[in-house]
Amino acid sequence: MVAAIRHWGLACGVITEASAGEYSPGSIGRFLFGEEGADPFLERPGSLWLVHWLLAGRAPRSATWFWVFNFIQNHIFTASHVAESILAYAQDAGLRLSPTTIRRDVDVCLRCYSTPSERNITEDLAEPLLVELGILSQGEGNTFQFHRGAQYSLPDEIFVYAILDFWARWRKNSGTSQATLSFNAIAHEYGSPGRVFKLDEDSVADRLSKIEDITRGALKWTDTAGVRQVALSNDELLEEENILGILVRAYA
Repeated sequence: MVAAIRHWGLACGVITEASAGEYSPGSIGRFLFGEEGADPFLERPGSLWLVHWLLAGRAPRSATWFWVFNFIQNHIFTASHVAESILAYAQDAGLRLSPTTIRRDVDVCLRCYSTPSERNITEDLAEPLLVELGILSQGEGNTFQFHRGAQYSLPDEIFVYAILDFWARWRKNSGTSQATLSFNAIAHEYGSPGRVFKLDEDSVADRLSKIEDITRGALKWTDTAGVRQVALSNDELLEEENILGILVRAYA
């Protein structure tokens, strides 16, 4: 149990490893669970969307989550299909992964978002943490289904936080300092808010139309003459402490 808590704490940035075997609260941990934590009992829908983003929008310790929500293209799929696609990728990349471990990891991921069928439910079974998001459900014949749409319970501020987090990593990985981010990147790029939150294009555009007000002018949305992009007014907004500042507004 301690090992599991450590793993998920590190995966979500709740704790960080200061040195070998020594851990300290991470930025997300201090924000949510500190002395004046924004949501110490994870009772608010925005916190669940934030946890989903931290697992599925990044990949250091939750690669299976990233894979499921970014690389599985089928609307309806099975757990075995996900496991096989990961193993095929690993084989092509020359990596050696245990099929049993991968299948177990995929099962854990999918169960976080879906409630088992009634015949498999026992009185002692706790409801999965992320099932309230309604982003993924289990269907007939051990199939799973994505639910793409407006995601009305997703706060705009969490969406903007995800854009800034994605943008900061995008610039770091590409080695560029571009001051604009295209609509297609936000809606469709691997690891983008559009993909991870399973938002349709109209919903992404609607949220982007409000981004200037949410960020108090720090980000500006352009949708004219065929140019659809977000412009950054100040590079400092992509610094971690300022990205976290957007979260404060989601809990105001």
